[in-house]
Amino acid sequence: MRRRLITTLIAGFLLATVPSTVQAEGIEDGSVPLCPPDLYYDSSQDCLPLGPTAYLLDMAEIGITFPETPLPIRNPDPSLSEVQYKYAYVVRERAPIYETLNAAVSQDNDKIVRRITRGFNYVSISRTELSKGKYYHYTDIGWMSGSDLVITSVPIFQGVEFAETPTHDFGWILSMFSAGGEAETKRSPGYETDDYTGHYLEHQQLVQIYDIQTVGKWDWYMIGPDEWVVQTAVAKVSPRTGPPEGMAWNRWIEVNLYEQTITVYENRELVFSTLIASGVGPYYTYPGIYQIEEKEDLTRMRWLTDPAHAYNLESVPWTMYFDEGRAFHGAYWRANLGYPQSHGCVNMSVGDSHWLFNWANIGDRVYVYDPSGKTPLSEADR
Repeated sequence: MRRRLITTLIAGFLLATVPSTVQAEGIEDGSVPLCPPDLYYDSSQDCLPLGPTAYLLDMAEIGITFPETPLPIRNPDPSLSEVQYKYAYVVRERAPIYETLNAAVSQDNDKIVRRITRGFNYVSISRTELSKGKYYHYTDIGWMSGSDLVITSVPIFQGVEFAETPTHDFGWILSMFSAGGEAETKRSPGYETDDYTGHYLEHQQLVQIYDIQTVGKWDWYMIGPDEWVVQTAVAKVSPRTGPPEGMAWNRWIEVNLYEQTITVYENRELVFSTLIASGVGPYYTYPGIYQIEEKEDLTRMRWLTDPAHAYNLESVPWTMYFDEGRAFHGAYWRANLGYPQSHGCVNMSVGDSHWLFNWANIGDRVYVYDPSGKTPLSEADR
């Protein structure tokens, strides 16, 4: 990254050393040819750094090289997404859990251990049997009929690790609400010109951001030469070169509620970043400064106080509490990260929560903020 920055500075400096009068005279009389397209320009050359060369130099000034210089990233270990259970969504209200397999097969009501509470419910399954043409699954306390459940796969999305802090912004494409599940780029920022490129970006695709222009009420991000996307289609990360203002930390976890991202810093260098799903009103994830208070490999999460938002989630993996009942944890039921959706916790993919669980220590700082200022503070902080 530093080598590219040096190249950019040298290129810009050398272009500036060519007097405009020489350029003009060379163009008018045709005595000086254009330089061959190259990112490097030597002022002693008998050529003009215009045309393709000027374009390459202009792109280099904002960090775009040909081919594109990749971000200093590596993919986390995919085995972090592996889980010891199968998970199933409960589709039948008040579905029964039986003491034994035979009781479940015969639907023996005298041997019902309990019934699933109303609301949004997932159970974890450690054993499956086929009997009389139907599947039965063992949960943590008993057997359930497969007709009451839908087995779901655990989403395998993972963020990225960093070898060093990038020199410019980056982000993930969010095209959940776009036609076909893809976002199309434009040749210029804004909606005034119908200059779509026909280049579609996939949901959760990682892109680099080289320039930002505000058109109307929206920011537009340049993600490549003559390719722009609106800010609502990107969960942007702006890497820090030091801790939040007023803090002297060397190691911390940062949650951006507006962008729905998490960034992890060690020795004041970015080491990990990914998408999240934080709390949606009235169950917000509140801005503030916290610490990791407790860690649990597996835990059961329940909320029965509000029937309209009741849930029971078994065997939630890699939980790290930081604000009383609010925690980072794996959300095996959530495929579309990048949007506020939770009851106050910071939902992550299973693989990402596992990564953070391995990295985090009790007492590590957690900085939660909303640059838009729209998320309310907790009652204690008002």
